[in-house]
Amino acid sequence: MNLLSILLQAAAPAGGASSYSGILMMVLIFVVFYFFMIRPQQKRQKEIKKQREAMKAGDTVVTTGGIYGKVKDIKETTVTIEIADNVRIKVDKNSVFASPEQIQEVAK
Repeated sequence: MNLLSILLQAAAPAGGASSYSGILMMVLIFVVFYFFMIRPQQKRQKEIKKQREAMKAGDTVVTTGGIYGKVKDIKETTVTIEIADNVRIKVDKNSVFASPEQIQEVAK
């Protein structure tokens, strides 16, 4: 017997049980998803957004592609990162995270 059939049997009204039990179960599942999955993800995204806004030239950053470098210039939607001596790349601001130490703190 798989999990889905167990949940469906639990949700089905038994005899004189109220028909609201199925709706109540769905609401309960949504509340659990919200508090254990959606809300923590929203908090993490807000922290990353704050870090991007506080980014300045000279900060050590990591891109989503795993490239480590130092911020040289910040514009409206792009960031110029120096990854080696005289080697600079321009990346989208949304693909840059804060320093590796701050990333580990956010992941905790």
